[in-house]
Amino acid sequence: MAEAKTGKHRKVRFSIEAPEAQHVALMGDFNHWDESKHPMRRMGKGRWEKTLTLAPGQYQYKFLVDGKWRRDPANETLCPNGFGTQNNVVSVQP
Repeated sequence: MAEAKTGKHRKVRFSIEAPEAQHVALMGDFNHWDESKHPMRRMGKGRWEKTLTLAPGQYQYKFLVDGKWRRDPANETLCPNGFGTQNNVVSVQP
C-alpha cells in the first residue's frame, strides 16, 4: 500500500498477490463494503491493484478474491470485526 498527496485527500494504492484469481474487489468502510464499487485491476504476474483518493482518517478494509475474504498480507495493522475475524486498517494522514 502506497500513499501520495493530493490536496487534503491522499491517493492510496492497494495491492494483493492473487495469481489464481478471476475477480478481486477492494471492500471497506470507505465504500460501504460494496463489492461493485472498487473492482481491482489485474497488473500481471498475479498482482492486482486499485488506487483510491481518500480523506484523512482510519479505514477498515479487506479484499474479496473470487468470493472469499482475504486480509492484506502487506499490512499488519488489524482490528476485530463483528464476524469473529479481523480487518486491515489503513491510516490516511492529513
